[in-house]
Amino acid sequence: MSSPMHARIAEELRGRIARGELARGTALPSEAQLCQQFGASRGTIRSALATLRQQGLIGGGQGRSPMVLDSALGQPFETLISFSTWAQDAGRVPGQRTIEVARRQASVVAATALQLDEDTPVVDVLRLRLLDGEPAMLERSTFVTEVGRLLFDFDPDSGSIWAYLTAQGADLHSARHTFDAVAADEVDAELLQVEVGSPLLRERRLSTTSSGVPLEYSDDRYRPDRVTFTIANSHASAAGVRPDLRILKESS
Repeated sequence: MSSPMHARIAEELRGRIARGELARGTALPSEAQLCQQFGASRGTIRSALATLRQQGLIGGGQGRSPMVLDSALGQPFETLISFSTWAQDAGRVPGQRTIEVARRQASVVAATALQLDEDTPVVDVLRLRLLDGEPAMLERSTFVTEVGRLLFDFDPDSGSIWAYLTAQGADLHSARHTFDAVAADEVDAELLQVEVGSPLLRERRLSTTSSGVPLEYSDDRYRPDRVTFTIANSHASAAGVRPDLRILKESS
């Protein structure tokens, strides 16, 4: 199945910006001109432009012509969500131990996030993530069945789930990250080797397709003595804050 038209238009405009055909500080063609160029409706053009605004590539609106703000594209999705990539970039050795991959009824929380009925079957994954062989994060992921079923033909201990799913054609395009702190429950404590009630850094992630359809909801819990997050943003990219993983060395 081909990508939605607004996604294809956004990709074409991103290419023009990257190639310098639409230079920083210049105005994009008007909505009417873009409608004519692409044979698209005004609503489709506006959806494409909204994507570029979210990525920090263009600004403007409310009666003003969109302007090119930056020519640098954001990091690929894989580097946004892959624990393995983060660890390797930091010079550490990532690892994983899969506790469970199971098809079951969606939990209330996951069903709500994925916009599913509560009795809809999903695929749950529970994995312990390691840094240099030591417990660092407990990953609870729930995938819609269409995507999650691919994991029954994959060894999750062999590497990145997201790299595998993307290679299989899953449209893991965007993610929204929410960070907070939680107390370790009994499962967290056992697998992360901490006391029950110990503070953990939690990242909740909702991953969607290029057209905004939810594919995965994850509740990842990190040991804060081993992993922290640094958020770096700028005025031009404030709508698309990117997490940058900083891995802490264990104290001696």
